[in-house]
Amino acid sequence: MTPLPARSYGGRMALRIAVLLSGSGSSLENLAARIDKGEVDAEIVCVISSKPAAFGLERARRRGLPAHAVNRRSHDSDGSFNDAIHAILDEVSPELVVLAGFLSRVELRAFRGRIMNIHPALIPAFSGAGFYGDRVHRAVLEAGVKLTGATVHFCDAEYDRGPIILQQAVPVEDGDSVESLAARVLATEHEIYPRAIQLFAEGRLDVEGQVVRVLPSATGKS
Repeated sequence: MTPLPARSYGGRMALRIAVLLSGSGSSLENLAARIDKGEVDAEIVCVISSKPAAFGLERARRRGLPAHAVNRRSHDSDGSFNDAIHAILDEVSPELVVLAGFLSRVELRAFRGRIMNIHPALIPAFSGAGFYGDRVHRAVLEAGVKLTGATVHFCDAEYDRGPIILQQAVPVEDGDSVESLAARVLATEHEIYPRAIQLFAEGRLDVEGQVVRVLPSATGKS
């Protein structure tokens, strides 16, 4: 595989990103559009899906991005699956790994502290093993809570337990269905995930234990 040529933004080299997904790739499409608009100083150097039929791979191909399927079902262990993903990442040397609806367990040891995920709720509520996709929104509605939201966090060895980078609340409205609530939460995800990635690109995320501080920018902008 020939690595994509590096791009620069305002004299700063673009952050090299690998995107891992399992589904439709809406977050991939959103991130790529934000990059095109100059809102995120990054380049997507590869896309990997744990499901060969994921539409996210087609989105990647349409944009000319290197797209790979690493079928979890073709591997008899987490270790073998992880090794296959590492083999692809080693070729493109990403600086940040972005999980965008990636539903398989992954342990990217070489990227510890450089893996982000987004969760469709306000961690630690409605999070952990088994809480993903519509299961989260259904649990929110069944619990009768008035607020949910989205959380961007760094990944660690536990599901949805890494240091929180950004969160944004989404009101639960009377008469909400799983579908209507999911649509509003997804819109919020599409706002805060690129913002978190840009903060990483600018070197503005300071992590101490479980606490992430957003450092001021050199220009004074938030």
